Amino acid sequence: MKTAIISDIHSNLASLNSVYADIKKQGAERIFCLGDIVGYGPNPCECIDILMKTEVCLLGNHDQGALFDPEGFNSGAERAIFWTRDQLEKPTGNPDAIDRRWEFLGERPRNYQENDLLFVHGSPRNPLNEYVFPEDTYNRRKMEKIFALIKRCSFQGHTHVPGIFTEDFRFFSPDEIDDRYTIGDEKLMVNVGSVGQPRDGDPRSCYVILEDDVINFRRVEYDIDETIERIYAVPELDNFLADRLRDGR
Repeated sequence: MKTAIISDIHSNLASLNSVYADIKKQGAERIFCLGDIVGYGPNPCECIDILMKTEVCLLGNHDQGALFDPEGFNSGAERAIFWTRDQLEKPTGNPDAIDRRWEFLGERPRNYQENDLLFVHGSPRNPLNEYVFPEDTYNRRKMEKIFALIKRCSFQGHTHVPGIFTEDFRFFSPDEIDDRYTIGDEKLMVNVGSVGQPRDGDPRSCYVILEDDVINFRRVEYDIDETIERIYAVPELDNFLADRLRDGR
């Protein structure tokens, strides 16, 4: 069975639509979302409506920020979350749709386990907020504690930097493994990258197709200018949130 694993959409409808088209082309039978549907981008309501239909959708820290109060966010991210909340509460919207979106966000779990595969937004140790960066491979104590919580393989997002972490403290970017890795006996952490705001220097959307034990990283081009113009049109969203999309930062 092919499963598409996506994360960090961040209200980028153009990227989400392009990724969904690629998922369909790949013949994936299920879609798992690892959170951060909203935040940063211009189309939170539309993205939530699409992701309501996924088989699994987890809570991300920006989703939680929209539900409650953003904690530890920089000023641009905080303003984006407050604007996002206003969009979700718009009195001119359909009352039933407003309620459905809030209910959907409020019911999102923080993790999902399927046999020996774990799915989280941040990390197995802190599913919502912990970042695991490639340079953390030099922090043996941190990595050992996280890997102790993994049965076989963990899939996560949050950093927007795709790649494979191995139990022997190595990190492989998708380019280093030709976008393909087979799960073996060793424990793994897999960062699936970001659909809506990549930060590895490649502006294309990134997600993973999992088929049996084979992990395939997918890069998808989308109309970046469309999202940029939509962000520019919203005074409450910093232009920086648009400009960074061109550089994948």
